[in-house]
Amino acid sequence: MPRRNPARERPQRRKDVRHGQGGDAFRCVGCGLDVPVYAPGTAHRNHCPHCLTSLHLDRRVPGDRRAGCRGRMAALSVTVRHDGEWLIIHHCQSCGVLSANRIAGDDNALALLRIAMRPLSDRRLPVSAMLTL
Repeated sequence: MPRRNPARERPQRRKDVRHGQGGDAFRCVGCGLDVPVYAPGTAHRNHCPHCLTSLHLDRRVPGDRRAGCRGRMAALSVTVRHDGEWLIIHHCQSCGVLSANRIAGDDNALALLRIAMRPLSDRRLPVSAMLTL
C-alpha cells in the first residue's frame, strides 16, 4: 500500500496529553484489544489498528482531547491525499461528526481494503460510473 513521498515530510504537532490516564496503551471500544499509544507513521494514535474503531476525543487539533461527546467512532471510508497518504474517515455514532485520521503503519491492511472497497460492493451505485472517475 503506497504511503506518501518521504522527501516531502509533513510536520506533526506533538501532543501533550496521551490516551488514557498517562498510560502506554488504551483499550479499544470495538474489539477490546489493548492498543499501544505509539504507532509507526503517526504521532497521534487515535484508532485501533485491528478494527479501526476510535473514540470521539479530539475537537480540532489531534491530541487536544476537548470533544465533550466521547462517543464511539466507526470507520466509514478511506480517502487518499494528493501525495498518496491514506486517511480513515470516522463517523461518530453519538453526535454524527465526521473526521479524517491518518492511517498508522501497523493498521490492519485487510480492514483498510475492506472499507475502501465498500463503494464497489454497494448495489445502489453503478460500478461503471465509479470506474470512470
